[in-house]
Amino acid sequence: MSSELESLYQQIILDHAKRRVGQGSVDPSSGAGSELAAGCSTGESHQLNPICGDEVTLRVWLADSRIERVAWEGAGCAISMASASVLTELVSGSTRDDMMEQLDCFRELMRSRGTVVPDEEVLGDAAAFAGVSRFPARVKCAMLAWVALEEAVLAANS
Repeated sequence: MSSELESLYQQIILDHAKRRVGQGSVDPSSGAGSELAAGCSTGESHQLNPICGDEVTLRVWLADSRIERVAWEGAGCAISMASASVLTELVSGSTRDDMMEQLDCFRELMRSRGTVVPDEEVLGDAAAFAGVSRFPARVKCAMLAWVALEEAVLAANS
């Protein structure tokens, strides 16, 4: 990967770590999510990385297999918070099937140890985490919100 591309990817991660798309109340009866609750199934998942202490609670609102909204609360390193932000921006409005394709693609990227070129068509800004895959200790940080999303969607469908 060129140093120019790595620099761009680092900037995307830093920007998302600061602006944190979707961060806010995950309570289904408060805020922007309350008007969605009547027509949607919801699921929630709390994930903790015991190695570094990063944690995220993520709630998803589904209507007819479409992700209507994602909200999360969390604390942790820039990578885990940026990953939750990127994920929220990427999957909001997606179908469940599209989200699962994105999740599978991101998981493959994270497991690659830097050997897989990210599919920017599928991953959007999540492709910025390609460099993280070379650092196994940081992969868990990047995957935390994605694991929470997968569990939340499964909970909403049950």
